Amino acid sequence: MPEFESVTLRDPSSALTATYFPNAGMVATSLADDGVELLGQRRGLQAYVSTHRTMGIPILYPWANRLSSNGYGVDGAVITLTPGTGGVRTDQHGVPIHGTLAGYPDWHVTTQLESQLTAELDFAARPGLLATFSFPHLLELDITLADRTLTVKTTVTATTGSRVPLCFGFHPYLQLPDVPRAQWRIETPAMTLHPVNAWGIPTGAMEEHEATTETLGDKIFDDGYDEVPDGSVFALSGGDRRIEVHFDKGYSAAQVFAPGDDDVVCFEPMTAPTDSLRRGGYRVVNPGESAVAQFRLKVA
Repeated sequence: MPEFESVTLRDPSSALTATYFPNAGMVATSLADDGVELLGQRRGLQAYVSTHRTMGIPILYPWANRLSSNGYGVDGAVITLTPGTGGVRTDQHGVPIHGTLAGYPDWHVTTQLESQLTAELDFAARPGLLATFSFPHLLELDITLADRTLTVKTTVTATTGSRVPLCFGFHPYLQLPDVPRAQWRIETPAMTLHPVNAWGIPTGAMEEHEATTETLGDKIFDDGYDEVPDGSVFALSGGDRRIEVHFDKGYSAAQVFAPGDDDVVCFEPMTAPTDSLRRGGYRVVNPGESAVAQFRLKVA
């Protein structure tokens, strides 16, 4: 496995730290509160890079969750995806999942301070990336850690005459290692549920989801939502700790994931619902313009 260099951010006001690996896909591998790890490690960094098994907080780009087929069309262009090529990976059903940037090594760090890390990726300069997402643009991540809050700001700038679809997201694996899973409490805001089929693809049905607070117990979740208002807050709490995920701006969809085989809960910010790159309904960045999306993890 190649050597990967980490960057550890430190909150000036607390014992909170965050560790990122820019040349391993800009993945966050740790969010620790005075040494207590709050991110699920899953199979670790090596598995993330070599087999794209997600952990920590990976970026899901240029699409989050699944596509219903190995191809999509945008503005008359038809893109065919080949599993195993160009970063395309598939789930157990053979459909593409979580985009192409898992473990991608060529992020360029532009700012590195004690509590801030900024990195960018220019799709226009990388034919391998354009082969699976043929819309030249600049992708920038701006990460800050302050006031017990990890803020992740993403900016997408369309750099040529092509419009850029916004279907990306993030997958924060949250855990409370000092509290049994059955005692964890989760809070979700009012939004719209999109039921899925056995392959995790939305059926087209919609159901109202009211704001809910519940004990996790032995429940299992893998549910997709839309119509998530800016400013919505999801939360995981237990013992004397509470982790809030604030969907500040630009994330109108979400996935709530709590598997039965790992003690993690995920509130995944997404700019569009699952399979939108094929179905439509996503926002776009027009030529010469930028779009910003932001979420925060606040540790209370």
